[in-house]
Amino acid sequence: MKISAEEHHIIQDILDLNTKGSTHMLDAVMHNPVSNYADPEKLNQEINSLFRNFPIIIAHSSDLAETGDFMTHDATGMPIIVARTNDGTLKAFLNVCRHRGARLTDEPCGKARTFSCPYHAWTYGLDGKLRGIPQAFGFDTEDKAKLGLVEVPVFERFGMVWVVPSVQDQDMDIDAWLAPMEEQLNGLDLAGHTVFQKWSLDRNMSWRLALEGFQESYHFCSAHRDTACSGYLDNQSVHLNFDPHVRHAVPLPKVLELRDQDPSDWDYRSNFMTQNYLFPANFIQVMTDHVYVHTIIPTGPGTCVFQCMMLIPEAPKTEKAERYWQKNFDLIRVVFNEDFVIGEGIQKGLDTGVNQHFVFGKYEVGLQLGQKSIDDAIAGKLKVPTR
Repeated sequence: MKISAEEHHIIQDILDLNTKGSTHMLDAVMHNPVSNYADPEKLNQEINSLFRNFPIIIAHSSDLAETGDFMTHDATGMPIIVARTNDGTLKAFLNVCRHRGARLTDEPCGKARTFSCPYHAWTYGLDGKLRGIPQAFGFDTEDKAKLGLVEVPVFERFGMVWVVPSVQDQDMDIDAWLAPMEEQLNGLDLAGHTVFQKWSLDRNMSWRLALEGFQESYHFCSAHRDTACSGYLDNQSVHLNFDPHVRHAVPLPKVLELRDQDPSDWDYRSNFMTQNYLFPANFIQVMTDHVYVHTIIPTGPGTCVFQCMMLIPEAPKTEKAERYWQKNFDLIRVVFNEDFVIGEGIQKGLDTGVNQHFVFGKYEVGLQLGQKSIDDAIAGKLKVPTR
């Protein structure tokens, strides 16, 4: 498969850095205040900015494949319902009846023609419009057109379903927002993949600590000594800054064999794990033959939920294929848990006062870039483009 100019440069950078015995570095270290991980006021700022104004991945397109398919999502603190409408598009609404505020449904997913409130049976179409009111004469002065479900932005891109968990007056340009990652993500054909496994984990750690486990490879050969360490070059990564998104290319040892090959014969994907950070809390983690999509959402000052799906090119057709993908699934669960156990340990030590700040090294590039983007968003310097 022909590689892109971007991927060619990544490979060349890795080969050059390896020859020099170095890695990708910034000019200075960064001191990150410990308050970023435990301060309730800081967390409120993050929720009100990052998790109300920016797109969050909540599903694969196949989860809502047919007309009437719906799912609910509450992890962001906003009750959301997403449905595939009669014209094939997706709509997302606050899961709140416009009469007396009851939840329309508590089901995590399902199939429906309409949504009927369990309290007084006000009924809404898949498009969110109010379709029926029992004994409507008691509300004959109300304008039904203004009592439809409250819509929130939803987008379907690269086989993923993204929502912005708030009511937006502006027309968000999701394509401009994701444009820096478009070439790579389009090439993955994630819409053509199938979900092998999905899981959700509640962890006793700041969402920031969970996020940071995917933003640098410096920890691989200590935290993952018996699992991931041998699979990758030790602390030799390349980060491409697409502010606020980051492409983090982590090379497999066999990438060094490309030195003896004609560059026109180079292959990127078989030689790298790519951790694509899609601001503010999404990762599309590309392995050599499958993909993990995970989203990390705060649930409190020292708690978060980690939601992940494993995507494979096609559903297993044989027991051998099933065993192969299950082995990959089992391994990644172990590797992720190694990070989470360390993160929960860090969280327990935050209140000791031992550290006033954490030190992000020059080669912990993803940490520094991610922190800058978070700071910019909270300060109002970073916004999703509009049409």
